[in-house]
Amino acid sequence: MDHNAVSQFVDRAFEGSIIPQLFDYIRIPNKSPAFDAQWERAGHMERAVKLIVDWCKAQPIEGLKVSVHRLPGRTPLVFMEAPGDDNEDTVLMYGHLDKQPEMTGWLPTLGPWEPVRKGDKLYGRGGADDGYAAFASLTALQILQEQKQKRARCVVIIEACEESGSYDLPFYIDELKDEIGTPSLVVALDSGCGNYDQLWCTTSLRGLAGGNVRVDVLDEGVHSGDASGIVPSSFRVLRTLLSRLEDEATGEILPKEFHVKIPAQRVAQAKVAAKVLGDYLWQRFPWAKGTKPMAKDRAELVLNRTWEPFLEVIGLDGVPPTDKAGNVLRPFTQARLSLRVPPTGDAKKCVAAMKDVLTKNPPYGAKVTWDGEKASRGWNAPELAPWLEGACERASQQFYRKGCVYMGEGGTIPFMGMLGEKFPEAQFLITGVLGPQSNAHGPNEFLHIPMAKRLTCCVAQVIADHYLRNEVTAKKAGRPAAKKPAKAAKKAAKARR
Repeated sequence: MDHNAVSQFVDRAFEGSIIPQLFDYIRIPNKSPAFDAQWERAGHMERAVKLIVDWCKAQPIEGLKVSVHRLPGRTPLVFMEAPGDDNEDTVLMYGHLDKQPEMTGWLPTLGPWEPVRKGDKLYGRGGADDGYAAFASLTALQILQEQKQKRARCVVIIEACEESGSYDLPFYIDELKDEIGTPSLVVALDSGCGNYDQLWCTTSLRGLAGGNVRVDVLDEGVHSGDASGIVPSSFRVLRTLLSRLEDEATGEILPKEFHVKIPAQRVAQAKVAAKVLGDYLWQRFPWAKGTKPMAKDRAELVLNRTWEPFLEVIGLDGVPPTDKAGNVLRPFTQARLSLRVPPTGDAKKCVAAMKDVLTKNPPYGAKVTWDGEKASRGWNAPELAPWLEGACERASQQFYRKGCVYMGEGGTIPFMGMLGEKFPEAQFLITGVLGPQSNAHGPNEFLHIPMAKRLTCCVAQVIADHYLRNEVTAKKAGRPAAKKPAKAAKKAAKARR
C-alpha cells in the first residue's frame, strides 16, 4: 500500500465525515439497558442505530450490505457484510454502540452528552467506548478498496448491550451463524492501549464477578445514642465480611479459588510492556496528592491489572449523603461488589464462591443476603500466528514508527470469550484507543483522534496481510490461491443456505 496516501485518506475521512458523526453520536444518551430499564421507550438506542446505519449505508464499498436485526425483547444489532476477493474466508469485525451512564466529576466545560473537541481530543461519553468502531471498520475497508488491495470477505457486528454484559449477543450469534460463517480473523476495536505512540494488541481480558451483598441488623433505624453498643453496626458487619474476601491491608483476594497460574508468556509480555511504559504505567492516573501505587515493581503492576483478581465496592445503599446524615443507627447497609476475575478463571464459580464467603456464619447472626447479578467470562488469546505477529509489527512501524506491544487488559469484553469458544482456530486482533486519561466509564472520557486515525490504518494493513497469508501458504504448497470471487461467493452462499 501507499502508506502516505492511506494516512491522507484516513485523515480526510475522519475530519470530513467521521468526527462530525461522532459529535452527533455523543449527544445521544443511549445508555446500556443495565443503566436504563426504559431504554426502548426512551428511543435513544434507535437514534444511535439509525445514525450509524445511515452513515454506513452511504459508504461506497462494493457489495456492502447493512441490516438491523431485532429479536423480541432484546437490544438491536447492526450487521454488515462486504464480499471480498476470497469469500471462503472471513474476517469478523466488532464494536458496540451502547454507553455507560453519565458519572459525576466532569470538568466545568465538559459533559457526557455534549461533545467538545480540544486539540487531539474529542470529549464526551461513548466516542472512544465504542462509537468510533463502526466508522473505523468501514474506513479500513475503504482504504483497501482505494489501494486496490485484496482481502477476504468481511462481516461487521455492532451490538447494543456490551456495557450490560453482552447478554443479548449470543442469541444473535446463533441467529446469524450462517451469515457470519467461520472467521479466521477477529478484529475488535473495544480495547485499550498503553500509550498513543504505537499499536497495542490485547492478549487477555479479565472476567467479572459481581453482585449485591446486604447486611440487615434492624427493621428500622433507631437513635444511635440509644442503640450503639447494643445493636451492631451493619457497616461494621459488612466490613468484617469483606475482610474474608479481601486483605484490607494489601488488596489481595484471599480465597485460592479466585486465583490462577499466570502463563509464562504473559509474564514475559508484562515485563516488556512495563519497560515500554516506565513510570507512566502508574503516573497516567489522576492521583489524589500523596497516594501511591500498590507495588513498586512495574511488571507486578501490569500483572495486577491484567491477571490478578481485585475487588471494588462500586455502590452503597442504606447510607445517606453526609449533609443529610442524622444520628441514627442505620437498619442495613448494602454494597455492590465488582470483582475482576483472572482471564482463565471461572466467573460463575467465583460468584458462587462469593456467596459462600460472605453469607456463612455472619457476625452476631446478622441477616446477610447475596444477589449474584453478573458473571462475565474472561479471555486469553490463542497462540499468536507468525503472520499476525509480523503484520502487527509492520503496521505499527509503518504508521507509528514504533514496534507493536502486547499486553492484557483489566476490563471485560464478554464477546471475546464467546467467540474464543465458537471459533477456536481464529486469530484475534483485539485493540483500541482507550489509553492514558481517556477515562472510559468515568468523567471526561475522550477519543484520542490521531490514535484512532493511525489505528484505522493499521487495521487495514492487517486485513491485507491476512489475505496475503493464504497466497503465501498456497505458493509454498504449490496449489492455487484464493478462488475467484464469483465462484467462491456462490459456494459460500450455498453453504450458508
